[in-house]
This record gives sequence, C-alpha cells and structure tokens, in this order.
Amino acid sequence: MDVRTLCLGVLYQGEASGYEIKKAFEEGAFSHFQDASFGSIYPALGRLSSEGLVDCTQMAQEKRPDKKVYKLTDKGNDALITSILVPPSPDKYASDFFFVLYFAELLPIPQVALLLDQRITFYKNTIERMSECDLSTIPEGRQLCHGLGMTVYQSSLDYLEKHKDSFLNKLKIPSQNTPFTNSNRHAS
Repeated sequence: MDVRTLCLGVLYQGEASGYEIKKAFEEGAFSHFQDASFGSIYPALGRLSSEGLVDCTQMAQEKRPDKKVYKLTDKGNDALITSILVPPSPDKYASDFFFVLYFAELLPIPQVALLLDQRITFYKNTIERMSECDLSTIPEGRQLCHGLGMTVYQSSLDYLEKHKDSFLNKLKIPSQNTPFTNSNRHAS
C-alpha cells in the first residue's frame, strides 16, 4: 500500500496533522499492520493537496510554528475508494524480532531467552490492550481486523510459550555451523 493511500485512510477517519497521521502508524489502529515515516508522509500530503484530494488549513499555535491540519475532500474520498478497490499484494511480514531470532545461534543463550521473554510480554500486553476495545462502536471491517489481529497475537504468544524452553535447550547443543562454542554462548 502506498503512503498516499495510507494518508487518505487516516484522513477518512477525520482531520489530522502530519504528526497525528504519523501517530496513527505508531500507536493507533494502523500500527498493527502498516508503517509510514515523516519522510514519506509530508511529501505525500503535499501531493494530495496539490491534486485537490485533501484541504490544508494552517492553525496558529502559541510559541510554535503554525500547524497544518489536513481534511479529506470528496475527490480524496473517491481516490481512497478507487485505491482500496485494487486487490492488495500478498502480505509481507517485516519484523526485527524475526530477523534477530533467525540468527539466534550467534547470540548468547541468556540474550535469546531475554528476547523471547520480552516478546512474550509484548504479546500479553498487546492482547490485554486490544481486549479493552469497545467493538460495538466500530464498523464491521475494523471489528474483523481486530479479531484477526487478536488471533495472530494470541497464536504467536501460544507458540512462543509452548516452544521457548525446547528451543533454548536446543541452542545449548553446539552447532557445527556457528562460530560459538558451548562455553562462550552462555556468557552474557
């Protein structure tokens, strides 16, 4: 999904500044399945504005530069619908956690255990936070996304809790393909 469409999607939910759009990808609903940086959001907003897809209003702030607030136009709403009618590409799962875990045999075992414990805690906290959502007030599509997200997080949590100990025990057996020996892998 391109940043242009992502911005239109955030603005479909209401007026927002570039900062607030970024927050939607850091802390909001989109944080679970998309990412956008300031370096891509602001140029996209400029293009959307020049194409008449969003209106921009400057709002004065005390002791700060004026804040630009963007609002979706009717033309922008149509562009959003046109964009989301295109079948999505296959999911790509970008995860620093997966990347580090992929090379777990290179890390000290206590570091791997800590990494797994931190991810288990992350999943538990995320599930708890998502469980507090009042789903009765949101459209059905968002309810389905919420349920799918909860299923992914719960399955990931269950998998890590079930396999953590056996995985760590297997790491204790020296591999022929790793530069570490059993003794220096236990050091932290």
